[in-house]
Amino acid sequence: MKNKKLVANAEKQKRYRDRQKSLGKKMVRGYVTPEAMENYKEMAEITGWTDNDIISNSLRITYAAYRNRQIRFLNKWLQEDDVRKKAKQNKDSS
Repeated sequence: MKNKKLVANAEKQKRYRDRQKSLGKKMVRGYVTPEAMENYKEMAEITGWTDNDIISNSLRITYAAYRNRQIRFLNKWLQEDDVRKKAKQNKDSS
C-alpha cells in the first residue's frame, strides 16, 4: 500500500512540474549561505513575498543592475553589508 502512495505522490509532482513548464516557468534552486538565508527570511517577513516572488525579483533586480552597469556597485554594497552584519554579530556576542 505504501508503494502506491509513493507512486501517486511522484506522479502528482511530475504533473505539477509539467504544468509549470507548460506555463513557461523554470525551476531554479540551489544551496544558499547562512547570510543569504537571513536575508531571505527578512525579505519574506517584510514584503510578504513567496519564495517564487523573492527569487524572481532577485534575478530581475540583479539583471537590472547588470544592464545599467551597476553590478559592481551592487556587489560592493553586498560585501559591505556582510562586513557590517559580521561586526554587529561580534559586538552582540561579546
